[in-house]
Amino acid sequence: EVLQNHVLEAKVFHTEYGTGVAILTGAHRFSLTTNIDDLKLRRMPEVPGLQKPPSCWAVLSQDRVTIVLLAVGQDLYLLDNTSCSVVVSELWWPVMGSRVEKLCEFNSSIRSPPKQMVWCMRPRSRQRAVVVAWDRQLMVAGNSMDGERRFVLDEDSYLVPELDGVRILSRTSHEFLHEIPEASQEIFKIASMAPGALLLEAQKEYEKESQKADEYLREIKDQKLLPEAVSQCIEAAGYEHEPDTQKSLLRAASFGKCFIDKFPPESFVRMCQDLRVLNAIRDYQIGIPLTFTQYKRLTIEVLLDRLVLRRLYPLAIRICEYLRLSEIQGVSRILAHWACYKVQQKDKSDEEVAHAINQKLGDTPGISYSEIAARAYDCGRTELAIKLLEYEPRSGEQVPLLLKMKRSKLALSKAIESGDTDLVYTVVLHLKNELNRGTFFMTLQNQPVALSLYRQFCKHQERETLKDLYNQDDNHQELGNFHVHSSYS
Repeated sequence: EVLQNHVLEAKVFHTEYGTGVAILTGAHRFSLTTNIDDLKLRRMPEVPGLQKPPSCWAVLSQDRVTIVLLAVGQDLYLLDNTSCSVVVSELWWPVMGSRVEKLCEFNSSIRSPPKQMVWCMRPRSRQRAVVVAWDRQLMVAGNSMDGERRFVLDEDSYLVPELDGVRILSRTSHEFLHEIPEASQEIFKIASMAPGALLLEAQKEYEKESQKADEYLREIKDQKLLPEAVSQCIEAAGYEHEPDTQKSLLRAASFGKCFIDKFPPESFVRMCQDLRVLNAIRDYQIGIPLTFTQYKRLTIEVLLDRLVLRRLYPLAIRICEYLRLSEIQGVSRILAHWACYKVQQKDKSDEEVAHAINQKLGDTPGISYSEIAARAYDCGRTELAIKLLEYEPRSGEQVPLLLKMKRSKLALSKAIESGDTDLVYTVVLHLKNELNRGTFFMTLQNQPVALSLYRQFCKHQERETLKDLYNQDDNHQELGNFHVHSSYS
């Protein structure tokens, strides 16, 4: 159905199972999967009489139940696994087991329907708001606001709801609408007497060599609020996007720390590190404008994965080195990704690519040349894969890939070089199944170690094959012994 009617619209949602995707097809039917890593597309019941796309729809997931809520004209429909039902005026959702809560009510006084409606909230905050967009106007209304707030837009925009706010994207600009964090409010609101605000003023006056700095400091000290003032400035710095404002707040925090005995420096140092990373990725040439809250929720590991997927390897490596991440967790993993990308470049010879990879990677801990060679083989570059395997110190990693590439004789040589008898047996038995009997025996003739091990195997497992081996070698002595032994048996 999806192939025939195409996808009109799709929405990503999150469940207990992982990331889900719901689609609306050209036949005006909904299908969804609750986990894209284990893809099982489930078709939802049909909405009776639906001849055009709904004016809006949303996916809700709670307690392992996923439903689709859609609006058609004045009616609201609810789709669950088995049925489609009209949501009655009481707004009771039997499937979700909870009542819809009315946050607030307001009149937009705009007669045309809005283009978009999205949530705007901050994690762990009780304050919730809805952002409504028309062509050139935004309206924000919520349960903690006196009335609604309106913003005029310069051009048509699109709203993207995120963890802690809403991105407003247009052809020429990218803005972020969010609730002002408490620490920032305390410091920057007009005539604020919060400890952080006083400390910031004290630091500014100190730079001017003014006596007022001492007055501000004494006021904070008398109330024993200096540790709180430092913490406020550190926290507020994290929410700022302008480096100058970040520096101003961090200077104030550093200034305040000087007057506190045994203030733990970890929070200050960590914030400086986090802001340097955030400022680096927010640069327009990189273009990942994460907020501090998003960065913390995302974790540094996922951020590095994003940089690697965009092939921003030098920046990813510099971040790893700056944060002093372990090589296996950081630099090694990134270099391995780089190497796997490098083998896909068809404009360079196998020798050049293999040499470049070895020069860059060397003996870096945690690097598996066999994985890079496997990627080269998957790209159709068998010779490059073999060259890369020469740098793999672990024979146990080399041999299986050589067998997969049908380089069995080379695999046998590598297995014998390793001195691992189990590895040699693995290759010999693979050769036995792959080659005809005569070619197999001839191959073993050139490898005395493998032949000796195969004879040992045949003595215990395949007595008749042992006779054939002696015949081929013209080894009459052993052949006679074999017949004598057989006759006794």
